[in-house]
Amino acid sequence: MKNQRIFPGIILIGFGAYFFLQQTNFSALLPFYTWPTLLVIVGAAFLFQAYGARDYESILPGVILTGFGLHFHVVNRLEIWPDHIGIFILIIALGFLLRHQKTGTGLFQGILLLILAAMLLFYDRVIEWMGLLENGVSTAWRFWPILLMLIGLYFLIIKKK
Repeated sequence: MKNQRIFPGIILIGFGAYFFLQQTNFSALLPFYTWPTLLVIVGAAFLFQAYGARDYESILPGVILTGFGLHFHVVNRLEIWPDHIGIFILIIALGFLLRHQKTGTGLFQGILLLILAAMLLFYDRVIEWMGLLENGVSTAWRFWPILLMLIGLYFLIIKKK
């Protein structure tokens, strides 16, 4: 039986510290009195549950919530941080890959999302690079979303075990 004390314990400690520091007006942490901090606290609780209690299915929600919370904190503070859908897909891919490391499941989903994130994050550079090649290849590149849909249909309809 998995230890179910860690998750609520971290949630209560994290939220208690958050609201206590907010009430005391501790000015050094003023930028962190926002809802993304609550996402990080809940995500950290999932990660502590996953690794502390060996409940490895909690890795995926932990990485997603922590990653999204950190993204919302960093996006307006770092000029180089991308504010793009690709970063969210990258965070989810990281969650799948970390969960695969412990459970052996989710590798395909993690790699697929990692490739999709890379395509989205570097789309402009790929298009620029394709412009250096023939127009035929560049024209074919415009239809890659249709290729993604066809592969998805293949997995849904044709490929049955």
